[in-house]
Amino acid sequence: MTGMAELSDRFLQACARRKILVATAESCTGGMIISWLTDIPGSSSMVDRGFVTYSNEAKMEMLGVSADTLEAHGAVSQETAAEMANGALEHSRAGITLAVTGIAGPDGGSEEKPIGLVWFGLAMTGKPTVTEKRVFQNLGRDYIRRETAKHALEMGLRELE
Repeated sequence: MTGMAELSDRFLQACARRKILVATAESCTGGMIISWLTDIPGSSSMVDRGFVTYSNEAKMEMLGVSADTLEAHGAVSQETAAEMANGALEHSRAGITLAVTGIAGPDGGSEEKPIGLVWFGLAMTGKPTVTEKRVFQNLGRDYIRRETAKHALEMGLRELE
């Protein structure tokens, strides 16, 4: 098993122990997290669904992210990540959701929001929503996306254990 497969399996086993399903709300990773999870045999008993919400319209339509939030803070923000995580919880049967929104590059960065900036949101039924910010080294789009997916699963594992 690769490192990513092992991490995905550990996360799913933690969901199984808690008897909860997982859903993802992904922007910059384009479905990578849910793909890693569903690569694991037996994942269907712990995975509910994945939302790939690359555009602002998708974030609003599929997850209920507020247009006001997107206008005031942008797609890559703590507020948007939190609303994505909460929206995934509301629009699924999951007990835990992992949300990511960031700038994977090679373009799209700015001084305020550089390439490698990612906001994470995690929502669990009955608990306050958690957000984290990371700025990954700009070692290319693939690197940033993989590190984002890895960090989201690690964040989820910490909350479950």
